[in-house]
Amino acid sequence: MPIGTILAIYFIIWWVVLFAVLPWGVRSQHEAGEVEPGTEPGAPSVHLVWKKLLWTTIVASIVFALAYGLYWFNLVPIDWLLRISNPPHS
Repeated sequence: MPIGTILAIYFIIWWVVLFAVLPWGVRSQHEAGEVEPGTEPGAPSVHLVWKKLLWTTIVASIVFALAYGLYWFNLVPIDWLLRISNPPHS
């Protein structure tokens, strides 16, 4: 598999995992009892962005390693994927 394809697949996995990780550990200002004037009470009280980016990278790397292992050991054959996805014939 070309390196460009590997990087593109990893990026897509990373981006999807980011949206799964974003809500982890979020406490709203209302829950924390520290509502700043002029802000939405449901806004996060602390933005742990760097921590979330680190967790996203860790989880995405594990998911990518599993997906690449399935590809490398041919545990999910490409022919089977083509059969179940039913792409148009040219």
